[in-house]
Amino acid sequence: MPRATYNGCVIDPQTIAAVMADLGEPPYRARQVYEALAGGLAVDFASMTSLPVALRRALAERLRPVSLEDIETRVAPRGAARKTLFATPDGHAVEAVLMTYDKRATVCVSSQVGCAVGCAFCASGRLGLRRDLTAEEMVDQVFHFARLLRDDERRVTNVVFMGMGEPFHNYDETLRACRLLNDGDGFNLAARSISVSTVGVVTGIDRFAEEDLQLNLAVSLHAATDEVRDRLVPLNRTYPLDEVFAACARYVRRTHRKVLFEYVVLRGVNDTDEQAQILAARVRPPHYHLNLIAYNETGGEFARPRADQLAALRARLEAAGVSCTVRRSPGAKIEAACGQLALRRGEVAPQP
Repeated sequence: MPRATYNGCVIDPQTIAAVMADLGEPPYRARQVYEALAGGLAVDFASMTSLPVALRRALAERLRPVSLEDIETRVAPRGAARKTLFATPDGHAVEAVLMTYDKRATVCVSSQVGCAVGCAFCASGRLGLRRDLTAEEMVDQVFHFARLLRDDERRVTNVVFMGMGEPFHNYDETLRACRLLNDGDGFNLAARSISVSTVGVVTGIDRFAEEDLQLNLAVSLHAATDEVRDRLVPLNRTYPLDEVFAACARYVRRTHRKVLFEYVVLRGVNDTDEQAQILAARVRPPHYHLNLIAYNETGGEFARPRADQLAALRARLEAAGVSCTVRRSPGAKIEAACGQLALRRGEVAPQP
């Protein structure tokens, strides 16, 4: 009988168990390998000294503990943010960002190579969609930064699926990545520390509401009216704002959890008094929270708001009763916005 072969990165326990069974190893060996990879963050089998040498060699012939190659890293002043551009085994470029705060360390994960949504201000959309990432490739982004943090005696406290791609266009693999990160026998990150962001895929929001994990939902809003959002977010023509907010209301009723609305502020476009007034009527506490994000300029027609303009927008919204915060942007100086490094470099290898 021919032996089983696996060409991808191995992180999930089912794949490890299948390989071990093929090798005739007992189940406890599979648990040892999984714990070393997902808990111990091992990067090779040679370091797994609890395994026999022959088994380590056999595993190395069939599996890769790491799927992504670090090809460029940028570190913000004072180290508050770190952005890494990875190469996938088939030669695509994908990014992830680590943002560190006093008590938190958040990894922003990409779910696709490029993006099909094509938001007018987003660098990822200019790449187009090249392919979906696997759950293992998403988790590998987190593990990469977890190893760096471990050297400083810190750990990843939060993961946000807010990088390149639309997570709900790669729903099954994104949720599988969430489950791998949450697995108590592996990486053991609390479900409430994991957030998945969508630009407003209504079918995905409804499906997400039925999941048995206590994950967080974030919705990238970026405009208060369909007229402005049609210009910024082409998918709004498929899922206009009334449908998006109706899905969010269903989500709240089903899960009893809050929804975070993300709002990239574009000077003179979506920060007007009219937009603020309509936004305040739609995003009401206690179940909705608005996170304002100063645009990280990627070239083109849009401009970043001045600090005083952003503060004035927040003040108008809060005066109208909106629960509102302004996101710190430690990565502005390292091209940390979605897709910036990948767009600048292009693909690592031509698209086949």
